[in-house]
Amino acid sequence: MRELLVSPDHRFAVVQSEPWMAEALEAIQRASFPSLAIDELITAEHYQAHMRVFPEGQHAVVKRETGQVVACSTDLRTRVNFLHFQHKYMEAVGHNWLTTHDPQGDWLYGADIGVHPAFRGLGLSTLLYTARQELVRRLGLKGHVAGAMPKGFARYQRDLFIEQYVARVVKGEMFDPVLSVQLKRGYNVWGIMPDYLDDPSCGNYGVFIVWRNPQAPGRNP
Repeated sequence: MRELLVSPDHRFAVVQSEPWMAEALEAIQRASFPSLAIDELITAEHYQAHMRVFPEGQHAVVKRETGQVVACSTDLRTRVNFLHFQHKYMEAVGHNWLTTHDPQGDWLYGADIGVHPAFRGLGLSTLLYTARQELVRRLGLKGHVAGAMPKGFARYQRDLFIEQYVARVVKGEMFDPVLSVQLKRGYNVWGIMPDYLDDPSCGNYGVFIVWRNPQAPGRNP
């Protein structure tokens, strides 16, 4: 495996996902999204298809000493109309088969990212976001977009509208375990998407986030 990035403590490395990892990737997915609808979870078969469709966009984090797979992310190339950004997750990812991947797409779309619960708090999501942004630069794309899951919203949804919750997270007044991390990685909120997916932890909402490649000419939007 060719290491793309190494963690500051040298314990972990980001590599391109390989077919033999598929079962481990599925296990990470299930552990990372315990309340996501079963028919929206990515399976080992899906992950293998991703590697065939767009191998460069599939990243895994492994323990360098043992080769254990502990985190992963999935991306595809797409085109983005920022005036009509509303969409549903399953439509964006071709029902998890990445049939929507556009080899000429000028944006990278984040379909999935997960860190096994036993390895959280070690900076592994930061490694994956860094790898994604480096891929954007390498391919000369405009940037990276994704539908963030505001997984802390469930506990506040009786008292706050989703717009209020997201605004407070953006201001740093509240912490969201997903969105707050992405904001620290340089992403900005573009809009809110109702019924993005089927997961009560985020009230089924997605938050459309954007990271713009500072090296892209004529950045848009």
